[in-house]
Amino acid sequence: MTSTRARSPWITTAWHGLMLLLCVATLYPVLWMTRSSVVPEREIFSSPSIAPSQVDLSNFPAGWVANPPGFGTFMLNSFIICAGAVAGNLIACTLAAYAFSRLDFPLKKLWFALMLATVMLPAHVTLIPQYALFSAAGWVGTYLPLIVPKFLATDAFFIFLLVQFMRGIPRELDEAAELDGANRWRMFRSVMLPLTVPALATTAVFTFIWTYEDFLGPLIYLSDLNEYPVPLGLRMFMNAMGQSSYGQLFAMSLVSLLPVFIFFLLFQRKLIAGIATTGLKG
Repeated sequence: MTSTRARSPWITTAWHGLMLLLCVATLYPVLWMTRSSVVPEREIFSSPSIAPSQVDLSNFPAGWVANPPGFGTFMLNSFIICAGAVAGNLIACTLAAYAFSRLDFPLKKLWFALMLATVMLPAHVTLIPQYALFSAAGWVGTYLPLIVPKFLATDAFFIFLLVQFMRGIPRELDEAAELDGANRWRMFRSVMLPLTVPALATTAVFTFIWTYEDFLGPLIYLSDLNEYPVPLGLRMFMNAMGQSSYGQLFAMSLVSLLPVFIFFLLFQRKLIAGIATTGLKG
């Protein structure tokens, strides 16, 4: 017992040191990118150090206007797409989850199983049929293929997350609301939605991040430079010959991380609460 107590400070110190090393290893790419964005381009690959030998901020204004119509337009386009995607998932996935968790309808378990099966379906399998459908509708070249499917509850992962959260809410609250004369819509709006805020925050944060960093979807459906989001805007810093303005690329990559960082900070508490309180109850 004494030896265990004597070793515990050393074990704790070693454990903290290991966590610190893992933290540094995780943050090193971001720190190196930050350093590379503020040094002259000739020095970017000259050293793996994260400490700049000299600070040159010219990459930021140069990168902001390097590729017409400008990086500000790319970020605005990303915000438009993300706003539509977040709104669509919050509305459609919440309604679908409420139906699966609280309503009774024919073949409910079968439809729920089929919905879960789509999580395991690779996106590339449906890529060509979806493109043919959107092309026939005349949507190619617009944001509609990137936003409209979100309003049709196509993200089964978020439906499942919300269903599991709603199943943890006592049904006695529904019964009490029903005794007060509330219909299904009133119960959903006044009882379920306020209690589901942590799970909704989780849905909003992950939808924003996944949509913001999506490269394949915009690459397929968008052709006008004025409609490009951030991922395609960053790709424009590399030309067809494989040459790149690395300093400007890293500077704009650092700028593009700020909205995700800010969005996460704003919803951090509710995001953690949503993940912590969402179980896998049947």
